[in-house]
Amino acid sequence: MSIRKYQQHTPRLGERVFVDATAVVLGDVEIGDDSSVWPLTVIRGDMHRIRIGARSSIQDGSVLHITHAGPFNPDGYPLLIGDDVTVGHKVVLHGCTLGNRILVGMGSIVMDGAVVEDEVIIGAGSLVPPGKRLESGFLYVGSPVKQARPLTEKERSFFTYSAGNYVRLKDQHLQEGYAG
Repeated sequence: MSIRKYQQHTPRLGERVFVDATAVVLGDVEIGDDSSVWPLTVIRGDMHRIRIGARSSIQDGSVLHITHAGPFNPDGYPLLIGDDVTVGHKVVLHGCTLGNRILVGMGSIVMDGAVVEDEVIIGAGSLVPPGKRLESGFLYVGSPVKQARPLTEKERSFFTYSAGNYVRLKDQHLQEGYAG
């Protein structure tokens, strides 16, 4: 794995975190206990902070970045991800905030200043535009996303199932020595 210091910031990993050897994590990044970062993922906290909660999984080929502070956005936007979040393959998260128990479908893009409340599913290939807020308890789909329908109880129970499944999988990878 490539855990890289940038200026005065070295990424901090919680207990039992799995970062695949082909992933890059750099700068002001904190990853919570039992989380996982899968192959070819880039988590780049070089101009603002990135925080990832516990039991969250960042799938293959995803890119996580921030919005720097500057004349058009004096405070910038950090990237904040809660607990029990499953980020699908090839997702782009850029300077946004994701609450707890969220599924971000494969190939989705969540843009600067967007806020995704707890217990949301974002369908595969969706675009969450800058500054958009996704209300808790709903499925959102499309480009740009639109609220499709309330989540079912079965879908709500999937959040912790998915998180637990990836905790078990990353533990197997750690046992077999696949982290860097």
